[in-house]
Amino acid sequence: MIGRLNHIGVATPSIDESVKMYRDILGATSFTEKWSMPEQGVWVCFVDLPNTQIELIEPYGEDSPIHGFLAKNPKGGQHHVCYEVDDIIAARDDMRAKGCTVLGTGEPRIGAHGVPVIFVHPKDMGGILVELMQKPEGH
Repeated sequence: MIGRLNHIGVATPSIDESVKMYRDILGATSFTEKWSMPEQGVWVCFVDLPNTQIELIEPYGEDSPIHGFLAKNPKGGQHHVCYEVDDIIAARDDMRAKGCTVLGTGEPRIGAHGVPVIFVHPKDMGGILVELMQKPEGH
């Protein structure tokens, strides 16, 4: 069912500081502009790598779900992994049929790549928050 790894989500208290780390320490050279996704409660920036992306996510607003993660991990850290799927609704229904908890209402929402996404609870995924995203056109 899952396709390629699309990105690894990394929560950070500061995207600007994280960009400096990826650029100055790890040698990354390609970054998207930072933008806000108020409906998700995050600022987002992607680090482009040859084989995938790192999604840097910083809290946006007081109700951001990232605040809770950063309270437990003040310096940030791996937040989720994201895999592409051919059909997000079929993937959601399959997860539910297998007893997995799809977070929120279960209805896909539009993610940072502009395609529908869902999240599956870490308790059902070996301790990792898993994002499933509709495979973008051309992938």
